[in-house]
This record gives sequence, C-alpha cells and structure tokens, in this order.
Amino acid sequence: MNEENLNLEIRQFLKKIGIKSQQIIDQEIKNALNQGKLSIGSEVNLEMKLSIHSGLDIAHKMDGNISIK
Repeated sequence: MNEENLNLEIRQFLKKIGIKSQQIIDQEIKNALNQGKLSIGSEVNLEMKLSIHSGLDIAHKMDGNISIK
C-alpha cells in the first residue's frame, strides 16, 4: 500500500467535507438568527456521522457545540 497516496486521498476528502460542512453550518446558523430561532448567547449542538462502506461497515459519531457570540 502506498501510504503517501492514502494520506493524500484522505486529506482531499476531508478538505472537501470540511469546506462544505462549514458552509452549511454557517448558512443555517445565519438563517436561524434571522428567523429568531437562535440569538446571541445561544449554543448550537452538532453531530457529525462518519460511515465507511465498501465492506468495512464502520460508523463513528462525533459531537460538539458552537457558541453564538
């Protein structure tokens, strides 16, 4: 296995996911603020799920919070 290539492939995937995730989170928080569903001082709870298929069937969940200031 070419570990350098594997690391590059993983980094490219994570970059794509990270950029799109940030755009979605940013847009949805701004929309919620504009609609009065959130306010300054609110805390947003997030959950990210990672699934790996192709016969591996791995699932991993990560939780976190974002404070609106």
